[in-house]
Amino acid sequence: MVTPLSPHGPHGRRRAGALWEEPLGEVQLTPPPHLPATLGCDAVGMPARHGMRLLSRLPGNGCVFADSDWWWWLVPAGSDADLRWPLPACYAPGGYVPDRHPRLIRRPGGTSPYTPPIPLYLMVCQLTGTEPAWTVPGVGSRI
Repeated sequence: MVTPLSPHGPHGRRRAGALWEEPLGEVQLTPPPHLPATLGCDAVGMPARHGMRLLSRLPGNGCVFADSDWWWWLVPAGSDADLRWPLPACYAPGGYVPDRHPRLIRRPGGTSPYTPPIPLYLMVCQLTGTEPAWTVPGVGSRI
């Protein structure tokens, strides 16, 4: 829900404690009502020129939104934890994206609105020629 005190809304977004203006405004991507987003929703965007290639190669696509410039995949909230999404990918916490009138172009066949984030991340890395990199918390073992 957007309120006058929320960090997202029609007049801007908070960044490092300051308010800055979004020239296009923002819109929140949400799945259709019959697909509950029980894990919260973030979105991963790629320029439209890569959209069809990613869509055709990803197993288990969730909801995909598109506008003339960007395609957006819904992922569970926090799918950026310990990952660096390579440019030109854009990670959108809360599913807030520039308001270029994105529309739902793909509904999943199952009951989840999400695209699995790890296969999406690996495909984005492959597409951009970037080596996957994530940090793993210290794991120790004793024999």
